[in-house]
Amino acid sequence: MTALVKSKAKAKSKPRRATTDEAAIFDRRKYAALLSRSLPMVITTEAEYEQTLDEIKRLLRKGESNLSTEEDRLLDLLSTLAENWEEAHHEIPEAPGHRILQHYMQIRGLRQIDLQPVFGSRGVTSAIVNGKRPITTEQAKQLGSLFGISPAVFT
Repeated sequence: MTALVKSKAKAKSKPRRATTDEAAIFDRRKYAALLSRSLPMVITTEAEYEQTLDEIKRLLRKGESNLSTEEDRLLDLLSTLAENWEEAHHEIPEAPGHRILQHYMQIRGLRQIDLQPVFGSRGVTSAIVNGKRPITTEQAKQLGSLFGISPAVFT
């Protein structure tokens, strides 16, 4: 997912329900005019995806706080369409176990010496953290327990 759509998705992770006041000021004609201009549809090609992103960018340039209710709803629709395309066609490759381990070490402020009880020795710990040696199933279980996450992320 692009950073642009991700930032919009974070801001609007759940569909927002209009209050009674907002529903009263929603202008269906304005929305219909916006729809006819942008022609949102289920994205089937990379070119349609790019057009959708261009429209999202155009709306975001106005600033989310400056969007009308109708523009905000169009932005939600376009973001959903772009996210669906990205999930199906722009897969994010999985990170290797040692990269995930490095990430969690950084978050927790851990050093390699802190992981020696899991890996057994300084040399093995260094080799695993630096990606020169794979993480075993048993080590993944111990890391999962240590970090409170699924061991599967490390294998």
